[in-house]
Amino acid sequence: MPKIFSYRFYVPDDANDANGHVNNIAYVQWMQDVAIRHSDAQGWTIDKYQQLGTSWVVRSHQIEYLQPAFAGEEIEILTWVCNMKRTRSMRRYRFFRCADRMPPARAETDWVYVDNVAGKPKKIDIAVSEAFDLVTPEEEP
Repeated sequence: MPKIFSYRFYVPDDANDANGHVNNIAYVQWMQDVAIRHSDAQGWTIDKYQQLGTSWVVRSHQIEYLQPAFAGEEIEILTWVCNMKRTRSMRRYRFFRCADRMPPARAETDWVYVDNVAGKPKKIDIAVSEAFDLVTPEEEP
């Protein structure tokens, strides 16, 4: 699987806010969705995490909005894992409008690996960390 995962979709009408452009909440949902798709593609589905009694939870999101996106536009999201620490992992995202390759936003999420029973951070399982090739700053799009 590629180190940098790509997913394309068309912005639905209900993603627009009162200002007529994509609402910031939509970006957060898309970040979660593409992270799950990337994990699935690496063989780590939600069911597989549940079998281990683990999951990922968000510690923080950072989003920088660069220009508006609108309903009907085709968007490509690129995502990758840039580090895996003991219990945490940083994932980055780049959003592009397919028509002109202009970026509406860039973002990152600090994810925490959690033991579902204890509800506390857990050391990332080796099999999980080995499933994701890390992307260095030089390799980032």
